[in-house]
Amino acid sequence: MRRILLLIIAVAIAAYAGWYYWNFSQQASSAPVAGILPRGTIFLAHIPDFNRTRDEWRQSDIYQLYREPAVQDFLRKPLDNMPAPKVFVTLQEMEQLDPKNTFFALTSISDSAPSVVGGFHFRGTQEDAERVVGKWRAMLLEQRPDTKTEKLQYQGHEIDVVTATPFIVATTYDGSWFFAATNVTELKALLDRVDHRAKNSGETLDKDEAYRTATLHRPSNFAAFFYLQPKAFSERLAALRAAVRSSPTPGETTMLEKMQCIAGSTRFENGKIRDVLFLGMPKLENNATLNRSSLTLGTKETFFYLTMLLNLGEKMETLNQIAALGGVVQKVFQDLATNGIAAEDWKAAFGIELGALADWPSSAHWPSLLLTLPVRDLAKASKIIEAFTRADEGSIWTQTEKDGVHYFSKQSVATLVAITPTIALSDRILIAGFNPVSVEEAVKRSAGNSSELADSQTYKAAERLLPAPTNFFSYVDTALLYSRLDASLRPMLLMAAAFMPAIARSVDLGKLPSPEVITKHLSPIVSSQRYDRNGYVAESLGPITLDQAAISLAILSSLGTAARQQGGATDFGSWGPSSPVTPQPTTSTPSPTP
Repeated sequence: MRRILLLIIAVAIAAYAGWYYWNFSQQASSAPVAGILPRGTIFLAHIPDFNRTRDEWRQSDIYQLYREPAVQDFLRKPLDNMPAPKVFVTLQEMEQLDPKNTFFALTSISDSAPSVVGGFHFRGTQEDAERVVGKWRAMLLEQRPDTKTEKLQYQGHEIDVVTATPFIVATTYDGSWFFAATNVTELKALLDRVDHRAKNSGETLDKDEAYRTATLHRPSNFAAFFYLQPKAFSERLAALRAAVRSSPTPGETTMLEKMQCIAGSTRFENGKIRDVLFLGMPKLENNATLNRSSLTLGTKETFFYLTMLLNLGEKMETLNQIAALGGVVQKVFQDLATNGIAAEDWKAAFGIELGALADWPSSAHWPSLLLTLPVRDLAKASKIIEAFTRADEGSIWTQTEKDGVHYFSKQSVATLVAITPTIALSDRILIAGFNPVSVEEAVKRSAGNSSELADSQTYKAAERLLPAPTNFFSYVDTALLYSRLDASLRPMLLMAAAFMPAIARSVDLGKLPSPEVITKHLSPIVSSQRYDRNGYVAESLGPITLDQAAISLAILSSLGTAARQQGGATDFGSWGPSSPVTPQPTTSTPSPTP
């Protein structure tokens, strides 16, 4: 009986020990990263669960598009011609450790060097982690033969220091945590906070009011998060402004100085990517709300719609300073000033809601772009537009009137795409575009109360996914856009391949996937911005988000520019297939860009 009792006690103790270890491990892995970073941390990037984020990414629409057999077949040749990046090997090794709370933080900036710390919680033993970390350390030693290594002891921890002047990388383990820093002192301070030895335990990032405000807009299931405290940069900017000005204007501040914090998070939602960006700052607009009045101009062929509050009247002084740099802009503002047009005149003439739309009918080779502004005072608005057209020396603007609407048109030099900049001005709205026909049709639609775009199910479904905007809203029908791009550019690409055989060595354009294969994975990109509590909240949702699309276009444009400068058709082709929207559209459609 005694043996049975002892056995039961032993099993109970073992079970409790196992539960305690598991529970402690879970608490350690889920411990808030902000609780081990200093309160003055300038930048933080945080991925709570690396493998979960990987799995969610593989279920996303954009990854499913990449895995399409036709897309894989098309990418096979260009991918075979490129060496496998080492970063992919590193990510695969990281997956084995099941990293939790991976973080990278900039804790301070000094004149000598910035202090950076990072780390992650891993599964398994320190020996398991060292098999991966050791490879990173060996790669660093291979790149810099003059690198020096040493080991330091601190509070029961062994710190490996790799010095490659002027850079230092110090690494260590603390239980199931791995930490790295560019400063040994900073790494020791991090260990003190993790092991609860720090005397000023309240001076951590999670106690900072700006950080706490930023996290109010962070979802609980975020895949990645970043936080930026612009105070360090704004203080330096203020000091610089004070140094170059003998008597700075009291209370004068820049936009950066008004920001208390910047934070952003990304998560996956039913295959789509959702970004939330928060700017902690005072409200800039006074009693102004977005009403999307330009939506009536949209049609069933509209693939892009944007509307935002932009008070150009209040920006006149800034624009005048930019104009002082010279060029056509300077001439325009000089003529506006000569005609007695000031910021107050602009405010009186126009409203502050700027609209932009792009239509691409199936019968057209290229899209048409429209810009709109509400008109408050027709007489003052006419005076501004007439001054603007007079400032455009060397060009002839013709003025006509139809049904009470004034039209200003200019014939441009003949190019691949005929451009006739046209401005329509009525007592309600200003519409500017590159085609008089599209502008006149838009004027007719502006008189109505309904909109083909607003009534479409695609637009309605996308709009409902985000909160109602108060400052900014945009909509991009990516499926419609890609279909039109494919119809216009595919024949040109195939013809280019016939005349430039070097392209065939990098990509087989004959295997370009059909538009149906691509568009079935594309949904609209919708973005919305509002002022909520202590700052502006901007949300974007789609197969990729608006900011990701902007970054991708910027990268593709830079690659296309580099390829043109090198003059090599092979390089141009090797980059093209890496995305459904290749660099070619950027270089082939300069005309519709305002």
